[in-house]
Amino acid sequence: MIVPFYKSDNRDFTIVNGDCFDVLPQFDFKFDMIFADPPYFLSNGGISYQAGKVVCVDKGEWDKGGSPESIMEFNRKWLSLCREKLKDNGTIWISGTHHNIFSIANALTELDYKILNVITWAKTNPPPNISCRFFTYSTEFIIWARKCPRVPHKYNYRLMKAINNGKQMTDVWRLPAIGRWEKSCGKHPTQKPLPLLARIILASTDKYDWILDPFAGSSTTGIAASLCNRRFLGIEKELEFSNLSFRRRKELDDVHTRELYINKKISDFAFISSSDIVEEPHACYGIDLPF
Repeated sequence: MIVPFYKSDNRDFTIVNGDCFDVLPQFDFKFDMIFADPPYFLSNGGISYQAGKVVCVDKGEWDKGGSPESIMEFNRKWLSLCREKLKDNGTIWISGTHHNIFSIANALTELDYKILNVITWAKTNPPPNISCRFFTYSTEFIIWARKCPRVPHKYNYRLMKAINNGKQMTDVWRLPAIGRWEKSCGKHPTQKPLPLLARIILASTDKYDWILDPFAGSSTTGIAASLCNRRFLGIEKELEFSNLSFRRRKELDDVHTRELYINKKISDFAFISSSDIVEEPHACYGIDLPF
């Protein structure tokens, strides 16, 4: 039986502390959207530059690389489990770099997903390249795919056009990396910025939709979902990060903090009315989680 690590009072945010390979087969529930930030397999002794210091890029045991075959099998397994949890018109977004994104794209094709776009996230404030021997790493990729090749998916075209100053939004998004204001409860080593997740959620879901994140980390997906009046289930293997997710969601119970996040000028939240977002969803909207 699945026991939530934390569930918000209004039931819009649930965290399960466990491995998604163990948790996902235990329930039968379909989601409107999935966002996944799986391991990039970069923790192999490299270095980077943060806050004026040279630092090791190792994130933890969960991010240590294996053979190409083992990485491919890992991606096949979790993508197969997620496919079973998507509605027929549901979509999945997966972030990565060149270290893992090609394996993921191949696995998606094998599993009969239809790739819709490959978003290039161009960071407006990337860290410098300390070796000065190749170009600065300033981008990540986000694959957007739907479950069924012939079943139409949700895409809020008019909203995305409005966000892009009245022009069709392209697959290159110029957004900053995580800001200091997003670390008030602590920091996850691969934490994604809230404006990035807000755009993804607003692009491909409707109010009260259910969103799954099988590698929840610090639950930026869930924070964005809550602010956008969607509902969220996150699965996180590390207890430390489950606690961080809990603290971040509890922070939103403060009205002033919630409004501060919504009113950030760099955020796409500005294109949704405050009353539409601040209004909290209730369990009476659609089916609730079975745990």
